[in-house]
Amino acid sequence: MDFQAIRVDAFPIDSELTDSGHVGPELAATAHPYLATPRALLWRNPSPDWRLFILILPLASRLSLMTNPIFGQLTREWGHGIRFLGVDRHQCVYDFRNLLSDATLRRLVESLARWLHPHDGDTPSDSRLPDGLSARAAQTETLDVLFAALGDNMLTILESRRDDWGGHLAREHRLEPMTVGSLFDRTSRYPDFMGQLRHALRHELIDVTFYGKVLRSIDLRESSAEQRIAAMIEGCLEPVTLVKLGRTRAGHHLGCYNWLLTGSRHAAQRAYALGKLPTFAQFFAETLIDAQARPRSGLIAAAEHDPRAALLRPSNAREALRQAVDSGQDRWIIESLAAYFAVQHNVMRALWRHCPQALGAPPTWHLKQILLRLNELPERAWPRDDGQWLDLASRAVPSVAN
Repeated sequence: MDFQAIRVDAFPIDSELTDSGHVGPELAATAHPYLATPRALLWRNPSPDWRLFILILPLASRLSLMTNPIFGQLTREWGHGIRFLGVDRHQCVYDFRNLLSDATLRRLVESLARWLHPHDGDTPSDSRLPDGLSARAAQTETLDVLFAALGDNMLTILESRRDDWGGHLAREHRLEPMTVGSLFDRTSRYPDFMGQLRHALRHELIDVTFYGKVLRSIDLRESSAEQRIAAMIEGCLEPVTLVKLGRTRAGHHLGCYNWLLTGSRHAAQRAYALGKLPTFAQFFAETLIDAQARPRSGLIAAAEHDPRAALLRPSNAREALRQAVDSGQDRWIIESLAAYFAVQHNVMRALWRHCPQALGAPPTWHLKQILLRLNELPERAWPRDDGQWLDLASRAVPSVAN
């Protein structure tokens, strides 16, 4: 087993950023955990069943409070920002965030506290390194606690829930940084640090020039860390499936990657449908990734009647859609999608000809509202540019506009 922690790079501005005399004690205190918190913890080949465990962490700005059991709610809120992925020996990607128990989160907080803050009895060799990381991070004791917090606990949990693995296949995140649905959600990663940075600017503890330099350093160091993490995950995935996915305009969507990989016999047909309808990427991943084979009675019914008419029964809509997509037949896919969303065939046919990139890949509930809105309009009244498409999406779901 190979353990690795991914941290942000050091910049010359860090010495000023952590100098309380230069930026004030509040910002300096918040800057230390920003610089020292690992962005991701990786375990390569933790067991024969797993190629990679990776834990992407939010910043531990309130670590001193979270280590106090009274503030257990803070620990749970912090845990919501964690991304915990696993890649198995078959190269499928799993999202195990909802298996992180309160006990595991507490052990993780304790191990991060040991990582970030030297103990009172530390020797001079335990001083902080130039990049802000405590030298204790390199000690075996800390690494053992980190692995015990996740590796031992999670391996035990996953081994006992082997039949449940399929329910945890990753469905929603993308590997590309700075995109909608990215695995790396910067807005929730360091709110305390950004809040103190703006506070220091408003109270003239720092000037606009220094503020701009800090923002540029954030962009550079976070982008570098995100690219390294994405490259390590991508290196464990199946390359042929990634190539097929890359040709679909859907990007490195982990749910669509799993969808193509788990249906290797129909991967080409699935990639074809995804290439025609990249806006449906999240819908395909959420709806079809774990579709089960149809029962024998359904096969007999389909053989006795018109195949498409039998498959499009509402009680069997999900399986009908899977069968249609895996067939690779344009007309069948269009009609099945129209039946699934209860819209006219012409709506799906028009999107099949031209699927707008401006919509991205909205979640299924939002996509359905957009399609119903389009169903109400004649095609000549449809949006003609990106701004109009976004406006239609907002009007389809008014809460989004707010």
